[in-house]
Amino acid sequence: MKKIHIIVVVLFVTLCLSYGSQKKIKSEDLPPNYRTWLEEEVVYIITPKEKDVFLQLENDREREMFINAFWKQRDPTPESPVNEFKEEHYRRIQYANKYLGRGSPTEGWRTDRGRIYIILGEPRSIERYENYTQIYPTIVWFYQGMSQYGLPDSFNVVFNKKYGAGDYELYSPMRDGPQSLLVHYFGDPRDYMTAYYQLKNIEPELAATSLSLIRGDTVSAASMTPSIASELLLSNIEVKPQKSIKDMYAEKLLKFKEMVEVEYTANYMDSASLVFVFRHPSGISYVDYLIEPDRLSVNQNQSSFYTTLEISGQISNIEGKTVFQFNRLIPIQFGQEQLAKMGSRPFSLFGSFPLVEGNYKLSLLMKNRVSKEFTSIEKDITIPAPEAMEMTPPLLAYHAKKIDPSAIKKAFSYARTQVYPVSKNEFSKNDTLYVFFQIPNITEEIFLSGKVQFIVYKGNEEYKRSVKDISGYSARGQILESFILKDFPTSYYSMDINILSAENKIVLSDSVQFSVTFLESIPRPFIYSEETVSPDDPKTDYILGGQMFNQEKYDEARQYLEKAHSSQPQSLLFAEGYSRLLFQAEDYQGVIDILKPFAGTTQKEYKFLKLLGDACQNSQKYEEAIQYYRDYLDKEGANLEVLNAAGISYYYLGKMEEALATLEKSLEINPDQEHIKKLVSSIRRKK
Repeated sequence: MKKIHIIVVVLFVTLCLSYGSQKKIKSEDLPPNYRTWLEEEVVYIITPKEKDVFLQLENDREREMFINAFWKQRDPTPESPVNEFKEEHYRRIQYANKYLGRGSPTEGWRTDRGRIYIILGEPRSIERYENYTQIYPTIVWFYQGMSQYGLPDSFNVVFNKKYGAGDYELYSPMRDGPQSLLVHYFGDPRDYMTAYYQLKNIEPELAATSLSLIRGDTVSAASMTPSIASELLLSNIEVKPQKSIKDMYAEKLLKFKEMVEVEYTANYMDSASLVFVFRHPSGISYVDYLIEPDRLSVNQNQSSFYTTLEISGQISNIEGKTVFQFNRLIPIQFGQEQLAKMGSRPFSLFGSFPLVEGNYKLSLLMKNRVSKEFTSIEKDITIPAPEAMEMTPPLLAYHAKKIDPSAIKKAFSYARTQVYPVSKNEFSKNDTLYVFFQIPNITEEIFLSGKVQFIVYKGNEEYKRSVKDISGYSARGQILESFILKDFPTSYYSMDINILSAENKIVLSDSVQFSVTFLESIPRPFIYSEETVSPDDPKTDYILGGQMFNQEKYDEARQYLEKAHSSQPQSLLFAEGYSRLLFQAEDYQGVIDILKPFAGTTQKEYKFLKLLGDACQNSQKYEEAIQYYRDYLDKEGANLEVLNAAGISYYYLGKMEEALATLEKSLEINPDQEHIKKLVSSIRRKK
């Protein structure tokens, strides 16, 4: 296989996502090997965010995952079996310990020279001033070619032995000055000029370096005051390892560590994303999203290219409770011709799902099963009350086209128009900018006599203004406006959008920013758009009912779940969803009546048998309950809850041998069940 880089809804199940802050431990409480790794091996190159995440990990498995990801993020050639950065880093530590701690009680890596060597590596050249009677032992390391890290193109790092003894310490022109290098200096400690000229008479090059570490830096001839640029250089050297790494992966690893397999953890990708809430004319709100990973890796099989994306989404409310979740597998395949057309275009995934009123947090994880890479979206979402007249945030797009109203519903399709939004609000001069927003439940007065006002600002100055009648737009409460950008100068812009009453008073307003670049064109993405459940699909009622159920809004949930089941009573999915609501309401006979016809039939999943068994047990129909529990165990395998429920049903029937055998099997799987232990002891005494 050749790898190429190119630019089921599940309800009523708890998905384990790591939300909120984790408990943080102190580094001294880490196991010794991980404490050594953190405080000695990577102490100079780990970023504050990475360290913070590492101290929040809960076990050695997670720490090993993190360390693997840590080195993978720094690997200059991830396709090769050797991590050159890691090997060079440990070589530097070994060198520092062997050569830079000689004659000192301090380990080499702990010394100032060891730290700078580990961070910057081998200097281009070394000047030594160690055998002078008038100068304390001093060493100058010269570096070049590190401008990509925000450092000067050529600079020196100086170390000297204060008062001629101890370890070599890092020299600072402003803090120490040339006077600290001189053995016999009796002038004013603040008189840099006198010290400079005294040192210049001994070693002119060292004197120049003592005032500025940067080659070519100018120093005031009047005062010979050390350059502040040298202090910035020393500060930037210390943070150089942090500037060369994107540490967002660490935060994502912490959040998704329970969902992401080990082989994924080192491969977090940055991505662009966008989330938009759309109110369908039916009154149902949809959350439309797009996610654009930095890259899409595919495998090649002869002339075809393929990968499989796995999308896992979770919606939680402000209390952190899971309201809705989904998991989908998306196989993607295309030929050589399609690959050529894609070129360097990015890949964009469009998706959508319905959501009930409330305030939520969206967490979406996208994994590429071929490359073992992952990326994510985290957004706060508000679904307004159905009766509210509000203005949705403006959605900017680079293209819009009319679609057949009977076409399959997909994300970002509104009012018979398919909109192609931009994730970064960036446009070229050859683009047309489209602005879309909604005014759900727009009043008759605003619809008939209101206006929409667009004011574009270039910097702080108004650049363009237009006003249109709201009634002139083709769909009620749906505003789609376009702006040709060919006359827009390259710049950053902001746009105020105001909804005006008949008296020209602002009723609603919002704003959005965008930029027009100097580029002739911007590569627009290759789009894969998932099909969205339509408002009249009973699955939509099932989804919305499940969201209400998970928020314990049982009356509202009943309306949706009963409707879904009534529309397709032969659907096990809808039957099970409605039955869970009935079970919560203690209508056990209703559960039995709905689910019993599915028992004994061929299904893909048989988890409903537990619910059916529980309903029978609560109805004191213990023989039937045992039969359903046994069927469940035959189909789904061992389950502690089902084993315990079956054992208790045997107990109520007075079948102590069967009860004892079933409960003992449960204890074999998990011996730490105190309540089951007590019941087993009670049965044995009765025997």
